[in-house]
Amino acid sequence: MRDDAQHSRRSFIRAASVGAGALAVGFDVTSRAWAAESPQGTGGTGGTGGAGRATGAAGAGADFRRVPHLDGRLLIDPADLKPYEDDYGHLVHRTPRAALLPGSVRDVAAMIAFCGPLGIPVAPRGQGHQAYGQAQVDGGLIIDLGPLDSIAVDSRANTATVGAGAVWSAVLTASLAHGLTPPVFTDYIELSIGGTLSAGGLGGASQQHGAQVDNVLELQVVTGTGETRTCSRTRDADLFHAALSGLGQVGVITRAVLKLVAAPTSVRSYTLVYPTVAALTAAQRVAVGDGRFDWLEGTILPDGSGGWLYLLNGSAFYDATPPDDNALIGDLGYVGPAQIQDSPYQAFVDDLAPTVAALKASGEWYDPHPWFNGFLPDAATDALAAAALAATTPADLGASGLVLLYPVPTEKLTTPLLSVPDSDLAFLFAVLRTAAPDGGALPAPELVQANRDLYLQVQAAGGTQYPVGAIPMTAADWRKQYGARWRTFRAAKQRFDPFGILAPGQGIFGPSH
Repeated sequence: MRDDAQHSRRSFIRAASVGAGALAVGFDVTSRAWAAESPQGTGGTGGTGGAGRATGAAGAGADFRRVPHLDGRLLIDPADLKPYEDDYGHLVHRTPRAALLPGSVRDVAAMIAFCGPLGIPVAPRGQGHQAYGQAQVDGGLIIDLGPLDSIAVDSRANTATVGAGAVWSAVLTASLAHGLTPPVFTDYIELSIGGTLSAGGLGGASQQHGAQVDNVLELQVVTGTGETRTCSRTRDADLFHAALSGLGQVGVITRAVLKLVAAPTSVRSYTLVYPTVAALTAAQRVAVGDGRFDWLEGTILPDGSGGWLYLLNGSAFYDATPPDDNALIGDLGYVGPAQIQDSPYQAFVDDLAPTVAALKASGEWYDPHPWFNGFLPDAATDALAAAALAATTPADLGASGLVLLYPVPTEKLTTPLLSVPDSDLAFLFAVLRTAAPDGGALPAPELVQANRDLYLQVQAAGGTQYPVGAIPMTAADWRKQYGARWRTFRAAKQRFDPFGILAPGQGIFGPSH
């Protein structure tokens, strides 16, 4: 049966980006100090003057009155800093002393070099999609990478050179103009390049192409000493491997060279229903084993009567000739009729846009999101997922929550710091909950504790967390998360961030939550 695939997971998942206000700050070339515009100033413009010295504007602690000359702007007015106190999770709030809107990579390097010897913490920030304060900082500097959004596609080399602040939707549009596309997208594509490359970047094509970090050819990174370095698998490889999925600990990614592949014209998507977790994962193992789908995920949704719908979401790319439906799904043992939908490729990749618009209009976009994201080892997946669902009611997910469960062969995940279980196949398991903002039926603190409890079960079974959600972690948890790679990661932190100022919100090498 062909219809609108109304139960597709891609119709429900959501994410967010947090905007930022901007009062201009000018550099006074005479006094060598930054001056904030007065409330009567025009705002939104740069310049080399100001209507008043920013004395006391940064408050006690970090003093941003005297910093290097910048091409961009430094925000120090509390009103302008408000957006940087929050993120998509709306669970953690930290107040920075300043926020940099860089006019160049030189600005990023200059400010990190300024902050390092003074011990001022620095947090790079893309679209603010984090759920638990990972890109926030108390009393330090936020580097808003949004202005670094250049995109240059080289169709001869099949690459795109992009600024860290560019979002994936813009990269998609630019590359499609040349008949090319990045091989892997997250489900929501209004996320920044720098943000997803610092974490990993998983999506439906990861079962074919790995994570987004596995498709990076080169990086430009500003280290914790303010040094700007270009690195790759063959040049400064230690920095390259510590920056990708390094959660901002060794440097700020400012530019990346991405691999591109030929873009298809169209996509045929299948939504198949299963009666249990085990039935769903059995079908997914068959599909991932022979690679029949170009895009493979799985969704678990409330069925409207207190139970769950277990859905396999598989898609095949094509140009002129649609795929053979029976060859793709005939042996996958689903129940009921298959839902089949054809879409243009770009619309398929960006099909969450209408849902996001509706969530913003309803206000749900701005509710707390205590999300759990983890990797389960294959052998333990069915039991862990079933137990987690048995302990979860549809009401626990909130009005628009859902659960993701889909397989990724670990051999495709080649980036060292993207920690996954020691098994041939890992399942990404994400419990995407929306909490009541007023502490009503679904209070966020209890759901964060539920995440912690679930994480301990996953950890005990040999699983790891995908560190973009809301899971409180101890120092021992982080060491176990990275396992044999912990010493190498810690050594890279000490080498490239000797002042220990970068990305403190992650809490990896010091207290955070």
